[in-house]
Amino acid sequence: MKTKKNTQKIVPFLWFDDRAEEAMNFYTSIFPNSKIDFLNKWPEGSPFPSTTVQNGCFTLDGTTFHAFDAGPMFKFNPSISFFVIFETMEEIDSVWEQLIKGGEAMMALDTYPWSERYGWVTDRFGLSWQLMKGKLEDVGQRVTPLLMLSGEQRGNAEQALNQYMSIFGDSSLDGISRYGANGPGPEGLVNHAQFKLEGQTFMVMDNGTEAEMPFNEAVSLYVNCKDQTEVDHLWEELTKNGGSESRCGWLKDRYGVSWQIVPEIVSEKLVNGEPHRVKQLMEALWQMKKLDVSQLVAAYNQ
Repeated sequence: MKTKKNTQKIVPFLWFDDRAEEAMNFYTSIFPNSKIDFLNKWPEGSPFPSTTVQNGCFTLDGTTFHAFDAGPMFKFNPSISFFVIFETMEEIDSVWEQLIKGGEAMMALDTYPWSERYGWVTDRFGLSWQLMKGKLEDVGQRVTPLLMLSGEQRGNAEQALNQYMSIFGDSSLDGISRYGANGPGPEGLVNHAQFKLEGQTFMVMDNGTEAEMPFNEAVSLYVNCKDQTEVDHLWEELTKNGGSESRCGWLKDRYGVSWQIVPEIVSEKLVNGEPHRVKQLMEALWQMKKLDVSQLVAAYNQ
């Protein structure tokens, strides 16, 4: 399936266990202005059933996501949720009604000091969403990833956003609010912060409870890199001071957040490449930690 080139630099990437196609269809059916961009299945002979998704891409009102099926190793938790702004009661109530079916409310859809309509829900797939009635212009996008630091990482939200802004271009801080003396979190820690990386809005907070919800690979941040220089820069910056390398372009930063640092050629060929050449490229990729553009090109062209 052919598609136009994705222009979103940092893309949330969702790891499912045989339910990626179902989830993509569900999400694009309940959010406005949404669609599946492409969906490719695992080929015969791969580690996963050929009925499941090798790589999929969908857009929810302007925000692009990737998704795939790769077994039950990792499960979603509220450490990364998706914050969604609606401007009418009808919109927020409609989406909440769909997300809560088979899911669970973490905070009931109700009136709170910060919004006349807000709720936090874990859906039927285990993915977390925060819905709020507000002004779309205050955020700049409908759906925004929100990172929540908890356990040993609680208290590092401000440090994390500053580090991310130092690494990525076109970055800025939109605002920070902090827990007060009456909680629920420790006074002075971040209860909500909004910032931009590569012109995209992100949010971060310190957990207001003692509950430990560590980041894992179920939700990662996939970065489309223009060349090897950018791959090298991001890999070095995100793995230093306590980060760790994984395989196939995956890494964890010092806070435990998973990233995929991927040259654009991989994304392009997965969608539009010749199948037998894509297989050669992927076989080479599976042998790497940090991805090597020249070796991937050679593998595709051999």
